[in-house]
Amino acid sequence: MKIETGYVELHDGGKLYYEVAGEGETLLLSHAGFVDCGMWDAQWEVFAQQYRVIRYDMRGYGKSSVLDAPIVRRDDLHQLLNDLNVDKVHLLGCSMGGEMVIDYALEHPERVKSLIAVSAVPGGFQMQGKPPDEILEMIEALQVGDAEKVSALQIRLWVDGPHRQPDAVDKRVREHAAAMNKIAVENGTWGKADSQPLNPLNPPAVGRLGSINVPVLIIAGALDNSEILRAADMMQTALPNAQKHIINGTAHVSNMENPTVFNEMVLGFLSKVYTL
Repeated sequence: MKIETGYVELHDGGKLYYEVAGEGETLLLSHAGFVDCGMWDAQWEVFAQQYRVIRYDMRGYGKSSVLDAPIVRRDDLHQLLNDLNVDKVHLLGCSMGGEMVIDYALEHPERVKSLIAVSAVPGGFQMQGKPPDEILEMIEALQVGDAEKVSALQIRLWVDGPHRQPDAVDKRVREHAAAMNKIAVENGTWGKADSQPLNPLNPPAVGRLGSINVPVLIIAGALDNSEILRAADMMQTALPNAQKHIINGTAHVSNMENPTVFNEMVLGFLSKVYTL
């Protein structure tokens, strides 16, 4: 498989690392906010057999430039698509990447052919109940500069989820996620950039979902936080052309834990979009 790699030089001097493979309609993969584009390793070659697939590291993650202040991530995505001459795109995003591609579909509806939101909540969604203990511990660890503890807590929070102990999760998935997470933690990305994003969509996406008219696939892991599952239910109801699938035995990164089922869901959805 031929893979094109490179960097997009952003208007403010930052750099986005990207990879492109395959031919056909363009499918862009946007990663979660604790890993990088390597989270899509089990999708990369499979999807590239049928689509021109783009994956990239958001700034502060992986091989892209570091950040010292908040940015507008959907603007980075817009420049990436322009630089790679993508007019219309299928967008697939997980967690923070999912929230971002929902915002992008609202801001640039003419560019989006379909939308796949994985373990995502729309902007402005109000979480209910007590925050997970790991969130508060992570904030405390950030304040004292304990990067190792921050990373361990993020893996517990997002890979293991609230219903499992680490030994119940595939060791290879945890190790892969931890290696990617280490880069973002050492860069301080969450504390510097993603805890308070710049220029959030106004009004937020949560009240505007009814205006997204493209086909939408919502995926969540059955073992994820209950608020992620509530958001999936809400989006299914609010979006006019949405379907929802829950993947059993997985938490926040279902594509890494059960790629076979995940890939079948995504490719099945996209094949129907193509025939519309």
